[in-house]
Amino acid sequence: MAGVRVLVSGMGGELGSRVASLLEDEPWVGSLEGIDVDPPRRRLRRAVFHRIVPGQHDRTVDTVTAFNPHVVIHIAVWEPNARASTATARSLTDDAATSILGAAAECRALESIVVRSGIEIYGRNRNSLTRPTEREPRDPTSDYGHMVADIERTARAIGRRVGVSVGTLRLATVLGPHVPSALGRVLRMPAVPFSALADPPFAVIHQHDAAEAFVLAAKARLDEPLNIVAPGAITAYQAIRRGRRLPVPLIGPEWRVARAVNHLAGAPIPDHVQEMFHRGRLADGQRARDVLGFAPTTSTSDVIDQLYGWPSVVHTPPAVAWESAS
Repeated sequence: MAGVRVLVSGMGGELGSRVASLLEDEPWVGSLEGIDVDPPRRRLRRAVFHRIVPGQHDRTVDTVTAFNPHVVIHIAVWEPNARASTATARSLTDDAATSILGAAAECRALESIVVRSGIEIYGRNRNSLTRPTEREPRDPTSDYGHMVADIERTARAIGRRVGVSVGTLRLATVLGPHVPSALGRVLRMPAVPFSALADPPFAVIHQHDAAEAFVLAAKARLDEPLNIVAPGAITAYQAIRRGRRLPVPLIGPEWRVARAVNHLAGAPIPDHVQEMFHRGRLADGQRARDVLGFAPTTSTSDVIDQLYGWPSVVHTPPAVAWESAS
């Protein structure tokens, strides 16, 4: 198995660069290349990075086919209101999936595709299971849920057409000190809204555990969907209290006001986060343990505790920054 060529899309993000860093230490990985809009957020020793903007289809195809990877790990997914508006996030995600996965289908050496998805794919209709397994039907009820469903559909279609394995990692909300996250941004506000009529539990996943899951899936040539969630659960009110924020109970139309206020404050509440606050977001992660031996090292409560300890972004005026550099 040594000498495997691995391509990582989304290598510039915190999760993608962490995956690349772990892959550099894997003895079965021969060469490693990545594609993203921005350069990697950590120093990589031997990975080759290509800065390509989504939509540059011809350049993407040339880069991917020239590398001719055995394994493609597709992490280039933009969560709504994490780094971009919902419309922009959908456009960037669709362009990346179409270009990169489409180019991978033209590679003769391709053996396996692993794509990022999310547990939002199960939706939260009133009759939905509280803790769905991978056997439950995909029934997204949010913009992000529909986005990851489209990614899975594209990957499966390509896998069937060219005869390669396709693994999908359905991640809980990924949190980390430098991970852009709509949920993380909302919870770190001085005053945080929550549903006064229901305070259901949700789970998250630490970026380091999520990255480990991608490496395990790529090594195993995963050929099925798996839920990737941290053990335990927490409610919005519990998270707010642990962070010593001001809890703001809301009912019905008051959420419209809260969303508008949070948007102006720089912490928009996309529909999948509001849905989480109203109906929770859990998933059964046992299958990942059975198939990959995946064992998250950080519980949901511990991730939330760490969230409040991570440093905030500090805006330094240009003149002050120049004086400090001098």
